[in-house]
Amino acid sequence: MSLRKKPWNRVNLPVYSASSTDGSGNHNMHIITYASQISMQPKQFICGIYYGTKTLENIDVHNKFVLQVLAKEQYVLVNMLGKKSGNTTNKMAYLQKRGLIKAWKNYQVLKDALALIELEALPVILPATKKPDHKIFLCNVLDYKNLNEGTPLTLDVLREKKLIRI
Repeated sequence: MSLRKKPWNRVNLPVYSASSTDGSGNHNMHIITYASQISMQPKQFICGIYYGTKTLENIDVHNKFVLQVLAKEQYVLVNMLGKKSGNTTNKMAYLQKRGLIKAWKNYQVLKDALALIELEALPVILPATKKPDHKIFLCNVLDYKNLNEGTPLTLDVLREKKLIRI
């Protein structure tokens, strides 16, 4: 089975949620799988945020956001946070109505997430040969907090639940 997959789809990557704000009280959440630690000192991540999303709008205005380490059981949020647009759906109202969020610092976060990582996003300038579908940010870790014990959500769980096809 794995020999039929493209090499980058054979690796079981973590599934995160990005919690962003525009700094004036408007918040959004988004699913992100293109996130990777790239430096121990200083602690840094590279994150890819899909073009055309409310999350990208927020990060372009207010360059800080929270990378939330999702728990395996939070796969049920993927359709809302990853397959719907914050430009047309009020994801925060949906989450708040269900009692799924709480405040941390100046962000709205998922209270059942395993951990929170506050990032400062610095845009990466790429040559203009071909525009990718995600905007790439080098991110400095500003703060973090472990919230809950549990198993992280991964791409294999999303494949098992038939939420993604790769």
